[in-house]
Amino acid sequence: MKELQGMETRPTTGKVKESLFSIIQFDIEGRRVLDLFAGTGQLGIEALSRGAKSCLFVDHSAEALAIVRANCKTAGVDRQSDIRQGEAESFLANIRGPFDLVLLDPPFHHDTVAAVLPLLAAKMAPGGVVLCETEREADLPEQAGSLTLVKQYNYGKIKVSRYERGEEA
Repeated sequence: MKELQGMETRPTTGKVKESLFSIIQFDIEGRRVLDLFAGTGQLGIEALSRGAKSCLFVDHSAEALAIVRANCKTAGVDRQSDIRQGEAESFLANIRGPFDLVLLDPPFHHDTVAAVLPLLAAKMAPGGVVLCETEREADLPEQAGSLTLVKQYNYGKIKVSRYERGEEA
């Protein structure tokens, strides 16, 4: 898998990625996935390789999206992939959804997850899951619209938070 050079994109470590997919192993098959802050696309590609129906990859960087395209093609998941450029907040304001599973791995130390969660809540399918990777000390809300924080996992300096939308429409 190709990676971006420089410090702007921080790839998810192997241990954290393995843990992420262990957390959602029963929430992937046939699901519509959003990989917001896609970077190299590794999280969305992993979801597709585990049976997700489709994945929408979004990143603000054209360079990152070129790598996502190449990685999707290499992994053989390009037909299930939709790759778009945009800033997360404005993109979410203009996309319809719904999504069953959202993978968030934004730049650390910017309070991005707390800003994006309320916008995501309206784009989630009933029973949808949002997984957020943040720095361990990140302060995240217990509730963001229809999303409820149900569990947090710590891996060294990394925290993974699982939000769920209730089954009601």
